[in-house]
Amino acid sequence: MPVRKYLSVGYVTKPQGIKGEIRVKPLTDDMYRFDDLDEVFLKRQDRYVPVKIQRRRYAKDFVILKLEGFEDRNQAETLRGEYLWISREQARPLPKDTYFIADIVGCRVETCAGRFLGYVTGVLHTGSNDVYVVKDKEEVLIPALKKVVVDVDVENSKIVVNHEELEGLLPDED
Repeated sequence: MPVRKYLSVGYVTKPQGIKGEIRVKPLTDDMYRFDDLDEVFLKRQDRYVPVKIQRRRYAKDFVILKLEGFEDRNQAETLRGEYLWISREQARPLPKDTYFIADIVGCRVETCAGRFLGYVTGVLHTGSNDVYVVKDKEEVLIPALKKVVVDVDVENSKIVVNHEELEGLLPDED
């Protein structure tokens, strides 16, 4: 799986008011991240189309955006349920040993001994650490801790885990 060129930064929940604004649930660690963006992308089939951000404001856990070309509530309604994207170049640099969820989901997971466990289908945020949801025949929850996750190779979509740290969490081998 190649590295994704675009990353989602928000999800449009609904229109806000009658002047074309939209309410966006941020998908980033810092909701004020939108202050640094002049544009976002909308996905249209297999293309990403840039749309200029005209204004932004914040309300509780949401960002309210006014995008160019969306002038009333009916036009804003067409964006309900859509993701807003940025190019990878617009993404903030990550600290060492941290990864974009988009780069983790889809990775093949195996143990140090080479046992295939499945593919990452999601990431749960537990507060203390993330947990990778890995599925093959069965679902396995793998804590994203340094002592458990030995290697993450985003380029080759592969994660290696220390099976000794997962005692009792892994299904029996066939």
